[in-house]
Amino acid sequence: VPQVKGGTIKAYAVATPERNPSLPDVPTTAEAGLPEYQAQAWNAIFAPKGTPAPIVAKLNAALVKALDDEGVRKRLLDLGSVIPKPAERTPESLKTLVDSEITKWSKVLKPLSN
Repeated sequence: VPQVKGGTIKAYAVATPERNPSLPDVPTTAEAGLPEYQAQAWNAIFAPKGTPAPIVAKLNAALVKALDDEGVRKRLLDLGSVIPKPAERTPESLKTLVDSEITKWSKVLKPLSN
């Protein structure tokens, strides 16, 4: 994002379902004529399998609090990050995302492994 805003590179599209709030004038790949192409970076915090539910809830609450902090939000947006909507900030939503990413990228990678 800083390079695009600084004019050192040109962004032709973002490969996400919605326009990036930090680059509102840059179309999505779907808007640019590539509706099937989506690839977005994301970050998550994981805990070991079997971590007690109260610990997971405490970690999740801390993450939600951080994502609601204006300073954190500004920095993430400045870097081009898309901040998850409140309903997407749960362990269940993360599991859904991970499962969908595995399904999507397995279709791409499995044929290459033979």
